[in-house]
Parts: sequence; C-alpha cells; structure tokens
Amino acid sequence: MKLTVWTYEGPPHVGAMRVATAMKDVHYVLHAPQGDTYADLLFTMIERRNHRPPVTYTTFQARDLGSDTAELFKAACADAVARYKPKALLVGASCTAELIQDNPGGLAEGMDLPVPVVALELPSYQKKEHWGAAETFYQIVRRLSKPVERTAGGPRCNILGPCALGFRHRDDLKEISGLLTRLGVTVNVAAPMGAGPDDIARLADADFNVVLYPEIADQAARWLEKTYGQKRTTVVPIGIGATRDFIAEVAAITGVDPAPLLADEPTNMPWWTRSVDSTYLTAKRVFVFGDATHAVAMARVAAEEMGFEVVGIGAYNREFARDVRAMAEKLGLTALITDDYLEVEDAITALQPEMVMGTQMERHIAKRLGLPCAVISAPVHVQDFPARYAPVMGFEGANVLFDTLVHPLVMGLEEHLLHMFRDDFEFHDDAGASHLGGGTTVKPEADPEAAPVAAAPVDSAIRWTPDAEKELKKIPFFVRGKARRNTEAFAASRGVGAITVETLYDAKAHYAR
Repeated sequence: MKLTVWTYEGPPHVGAMRVATAMKDVHYVLHAPQGDTYADLLFTMIERRNHRPPVTYTTFQARDLGSDTAELFKAACADAVARYKPKALLVGASCTAELIQDNPGGLAEGMDLPVPVVALELPSYQKKEHWGAAETFYQIVRRLSKPVERTAGGPRCNILGPCALGFRHRDDLKEISGLLTRLGVTVNVAAPMGAGPDDIARLADADFNVVLYPEIADQAARWLEKTYGQKRTTVVPIGIGATRDFIAEVAAITGVDPAPLLADEPTNMPWWTRSVDSTYLTAKRVFVFGDATHAVAMARVAAEEMGFEVVGIGAYNREFARDVRAMAEKLGLTALITDDYLEVEDAITALQPEMVMGTQMERHIAKRLGLPCAVISAPVHVQDFPARYAPVMGFEGANVLFDTLVHPLVMGLEEHLLHMFRDDFEFHDDAGASHLGGGTTVKPEADPEAAPVAAAPVDSAIRWTPDAEKELKKIPFFVRGKARRNTEAFAASRGVGAITVETLYDAKAHYAR
C-alpha cells in the first residue's frame, strides 16, 4: 500500500454502493466509522443524482470501540428495514470496519429479518472498486434469482452490467435496448440499473445475457450460463465494427435475421471519418488508457475507424489485463497495466502522442503536458454525466465517439490559429474577448531569461535553446509533436547537443526530401 493524491478505483465497498444505488428496493447497511460517509458525494455531486444512495452507515466512533460495535450494527440493520422497507438488504463493512472483525453478514443473518439478506465479504486490502461491484452483483444474482418457466414467444435477453457512476451507462443501456428491439429481441431484465429484487428473481426467463460491461457483469453472467444454460455475449458494441460484430453475435445466438438492421445503419461515423475535412486526422498518434473494456474498444476504434496510430495502451484494473495485453500485442505494443497515475504520466511524456484518450486523470495529465484529451472511461467527473443523450455504444454511440475524438483536435487547430494571429490588433494576447464585450486583460511580464518548459527530448543530452522553442511553437499544434521528435532525431544523428532555430529548419529540409 502507498499514499497517492489520485486513485483510479476506490475500495470494494464503493463498488457495492454503485450497484445498490443503481437498483431499486434494496438497501445497503455499511459497518463504517465516521468519515467513511464521503462516498455519498460521488453520487449526489458527480452523477447529479437527486437523492442519496440507499446506504445506512453505522458511523461508530473511537469511543465505541471499547463497547459493543456489533450491537450498533444490528440496531442499524433493524432501523434500516423499518424505515426504508427494502425488498432485500445488503450488509458489509468498509475498509476501516473490516479491521474490527464484527462479521456483518453473520450478525444480520442471525437477526431473523423479514427480508432476504445478501452478505458481502469484500476484502478491502486486496481488491478494489470494480471487483467489489462485480462481487456484489454476483452475490445478489445468486441469492435472489430463481428457476422460472420460460415465457413463450420470440427471443428474450437480459442486459447486464449498467450501474451507477459508470461512463455513459444510462445512455448505453437505452441505445442497446433499442438496437435489440429493432433486431426482434425482447429485453427481459436490465440489471443492476433500474432493477429490483423482483426483477432479479426472473432473470432465468431469458434465452441469453448481453454483457455490456464485463468488469461488472461477467462473473454473474458466467454463473447464469452454468446454472440456467443462458448463453452470454462477448462483444462490447463500442464503435461501428464492434456494433456490427455484436449484432452478428446476437443473430447467431437467436437465429434472427440481422440484414435489415445492418442495411440501415443510423450513423454518420463511417463517412465522416473519410470526408475531406477529416483527413487531417489520419495517422495522428494517440495514447489510450482506462478500464479494460473501454481501453480495448477505443483502441480498436482509433486504429480501425479513425485512422489514428495507437502508440500506447493500458488499463488500471488488473483483473482484465489479459484482454488489454492481447489488444496491445495486436497493435505491436506492450500494454501498461498500472493503477499509478504517475507511471501513466511518465509513459505519455515519453511517447509524446498528439492526443490522449483516457479518464479524468489523463485529462489533468494531458492539460499539464499541453496535449488534447478525450475522456473515454471512468473514473470521470461531473462534466462527463451530460444532460443530453450521449451513449458510446451502438450506432448513435459511434456518432458521439466521432465528435468526442475529433473535437479535441479541432480545438487544437483553433488554438494554433489564435496563436498565429496573436499580434493582430483584435487577437493579441492582451486583447479581451470582443464578442463578450470584455476589456483588456493585464498579464504579468514574462522573464525573458526564463527558458520554456519542454518535453523530455529523445536523447537526454540534447537541449533546446529558448529561440528554438519559440520557433517550434509556430508549428501547428497537431503536428508539433512530430516536428519535435524529427528535429531531435536529426540532431542526435549529427551529434548536435543544442537545437537552435537553424537546426530546426535543417531538420525540416532533411525530412522534406
């Protein structure tokens, strides 16, 4: 264990909260000290929910450790059942409460409560948030699902995986539900999001399960396959190619005809990525990082559908590292599997991509390095829970992805144009925003002797002179990284230790031949 300023995942009880918050008619009693209630803010502030998560904390204090904390927990369970009247009760301990070993599951099961109890044993010091969400959903499915008589009619499926605090889960669920309906497949239950214990009880009334987010639903889907003989999908429909593959997979499972849907794909992405004003995207070097599902899917979108060159790929959840490594091998890369954002920053700095695709962590890293960034995975902040409909799965999701990936580069172009015209009477740095009626801004004078901060050169013995750095900034934003790398390679090949303006233009002439 080590201290960190940022973390990609919280402890596993946060994953349990995500599942409980996504569901209805369940309540989670969490044995936790004062201070562990911070997790409420994740849902009310970041996800903009208009109600608190269905969680009761025992909130024991230091003075309670000398008495019976088990009785505090039992009282919290009884109060939660009486007040909220859930149809199922989840019980567990936070990372701090785990140390006092009160056994919440055993205590709750011995109380003879009038509702089913799902005991969660989440090892906080070995596992993390995604594992906690997957284990919670798995235990709920095991405890509450029942054998049922299948409903007659056409093919039926369950959609598994969407939950609270997920990246675009709300809209992905809507998009894929509509796509399945157009295929002639009835959605039986979607869970955890929007499902209650009664819905979980009828999961068996389906022919197969659609696994949208393997990190959360794969374990439960495998158990349903083994117990009820329900097949499960393995393709995550992010991007045009993956959506077509997903449709083909569903058609193979159900026997439906996919041709009418594939003949009328409601998306602009394939043409827009080939259009004239998108050709400058070709071969842009990108670095991809996130949870395994989104990192693998977005690397495919970047390489096969956007024409980018993926120069780095990684994920923070080690449980699915094999999938990331397989994609990295396909791209001729070595996967970066780490939950240390400093290692990710070092990788981005060394690779010098022209765009970063990642989480809110990578957004901050890219901002410091002066790179455009597209957020494609959780963890995310409040701006990535839009009020509008914005899936990343299915055909409409492909449209959203095109905008998500193009706009940071377009903004880079606009930034470069503003830089080109910085000496114009309207556009210079000290001019206010004329369209907003702004006045002149006063900026502190820069120290002319101070050298600008530069990215690490290819050869650590090579340095850039201030004049060369200034000249480099005149090169368009979207090819500046390539110009820097070429110039450093040129200088290294000729034994030049300091890159001047002349060196920069000599390199330009060399590579223009």
